[in-house]
Amino acid sequence: MPALSDATRGRILFGGDHNPEQWPEETWHEDVRLMKDAGVTSVTVGVFSWSRLEPRPGAREFGWLDRLLDLLHDNGVAVVLATPTAAPPPWLGRLHPETLPRDEDGHVERWGGRQHFAPSSAVYRRHAAAITEDLAARYAAHPALVMWHINNEYCTYDWGDEAAAGFRRWLRDRYGTLDGLNTAWGTAFWGQEHDSWEGVLPPRRVHYLKNPAQVLDFRRFSSDALLACFTAERDIVRRHTPHLPVTTNFMPLWSGQDGWRWAAEEDVVSVDLYPDPRDPDGPRHGALVQDLARSQAGGPWMLMEQAAGAVDWRPVNHPKPRGLNRLWTLQAVARGADAVHYFQWRQSRQGAEKFHSAMLGHAGEEGRGFGEVRRIGAELALLGPEVSGSGVRADIAVLHDWDAWWAGDQDGRPTNGTGHAELLSAWHGALWEAGLTTDLAHPESDLSAYRVLVVPRLHLLTDTAADNLLARVAAGATLVCGFRTGVVDPDDRVRPGGMDARLRDLFGIRVLHELWPLEAGESVECDGWEGELGSNRTALGGQLRVFRGTLWSEEIEAAPSAEAAFRYRGGELDGLPAVLRRDRAWYFSTLPEPGALKALLTAIAADAGVRPVLDGLPAGVEAVRRGDLLFLLHHGRSTVTVDVPGGHRDLLTGETVTDRVTLGRYGAAVLRP
Repeated sequence: MPALSDATRGRILFGGDHNPEQWPEETWHEDVRLMKDAGVTSVTVGVFSWSRLEPRPGAREFGWLDRLLDLLHDNGVAVVLATPTAAPPPWLGRLHPETLPRDEDGHVERWGGRQHFAPSSAVYRRHAAAITEDLAARYAAHPALVMWHINNEYCTYDWGDEAAAGFRRWLRDRYGTLDGLNTAWGTAFWGQEHDSWEGVLPPRRVHYLKNPAQVLDFRRFSSDALLACFTAERDIVRRHTPHLPVTTNFMPLWSGQDGWRWAAEEDVVSVDLYPDPRDPDGPRHGALVQDLARSQAGGPWMLMEQAAGAVDWRPVNHPKPRGLNRLWTLQAVARGADAVHYFQWRQSRQGAEKFHSAMLGHAGEEGRGFGEVRRIGAELALLGPEVSGSGVRADIAVLHDWDAWWAGDQDGRPTNGTGHAELLSAWHGALWEAGLTTDLAHPESDLSAYRVLVVPRLHLLTDTAADNLLARVAAGATLVCGFRTGVVDPDDRVRPGGMDARLRDLFGIRVLHELWPLEAGESVECDGWEGELGSNRTALGGQLRVFRGTLWSEEIEAAPSAEAAFRYRGGELDGLPAVLRRDRAWYFSTLPEPGALKALLTAIAADAGVRPVLDGLPAGVEAVRRGDLLFLLHHGRSTVTVDVPGGHRDLLTGETVTDRVTLGRYGAAVLRP
């Protein structure tokens, strides 16, 4: 299938969502003049244009889009053409109310916003296919077109009647019989056995806790129902333009879609990313989302949306300080992006997002924001031939799975304080702080390229995944595993002993007696480091004698073959293992405070032969190698000096760098040896 490289051709695509239907046509010519000035190479068009393209049922008004694409092409701006199916026109919901989604209480979500469609609705799918078919047929040969963008930020859940019928069909395919369904859902509990398929419903409002296996399957079904909408439109445009790549944009680290399954159906993986400029963890969150997108893509990916300044959906929406937009854009490129777009090109004057920033803001071309966009465009033009198509190598994989997320983050668990996304962020963030480059991976995937495997939490673990981890450790990889992993099977059935027996044997856990979740703000003291890790003592700058554990603790009885690297001190668990090690397999029954987690992971990685990208980095400086290039990104405001042995050329300035480079406020350097 076509790839992102087919659209980039040795450059970095740079631009944003272009919504010219909001403006008089004479504005379009001003737009293309300023796009050329800013170095814009591509724009996404048509995302929310269904009502303009089909103002009445069956009508087609393409003339404005013809003129727009011709204008963009004549001015050297490529087009990522979107199917407009994320925002059905009001007439569709008015004439066909069955196309509107219903929430779990049965309330209808009406038009007036966006994403107001029921994914299982046959009528919606028929109308979506029709507009997609005509759009693809009309523009398949247009020279401006370089990529298709299907829908936008798929995120609609529906509990309506058509969804219920689709859910039953999905369950029949999965389980075959009612007996199979009843067994998988454990309906013997609370007398929930189903005697007919007609009685099987989505998990709508109930008096008390819902059946967790039913909820888990509905999450799977909902992801698949949306995926069927995507693939239906994808197949239409592919039939007309088999030479062009197809994408849709993920929301950052969103639980609603099985991102691994979705990515396998895309030619280009795209993601939207909006860290809070005031959040000190913003760059760390950005790195996580970028590493996930690159891992899903298996190579270069597309940043479909980011903000040039402020957004409009936080309680307080802060703009990006001078230089931060550039820095975070370069971070995305460093971590594998070959295309960088914004929402949107020109800031709206009406509608729900008129205070959401844009490349060209309300201040116009004299505004600070546009000046920064112009600089970014010029620098990406310099970097494109050097970086496009190159990869980011990682020796560490952080394992992540949506099934485990859906199973673990439900009601009726020991605590609500150990969310999947939060733990994923904590573990990945510790590796990022340590300067260790990581991929993310599905636990059943081929993990042979990695020396270290890190499992923040996989509440649900399949037999295949468990065997995969054991095989990698047997082959010489190091495994570091967090608590609440391997607790349930794919039917959300608790494994005998409270944890998969293969994992208990791997880590040297004889008995997992009790779970001791911690209150918010509560911690437990852990000390020890009784075992030797060779070079780790040096890597840690001495022995790490004590740390505080957060969120969770466990009452573990260790097998004789295991070593308690740290033990709990004080309280009910005094003297029991907190961190357990058996050969190359590590088990953390609590979450160490951030500094300790960073130190421990640094030491364990070093023992496995994995070092940071660059040693001795000043605080706040991120180093990433992409291909032959070294990106240095300074996430602070003070001036710092970074030691870089040997001679380099900074591609951003053209200057020769020998031994050290100075970075100012939000500074960056891209060094070629």
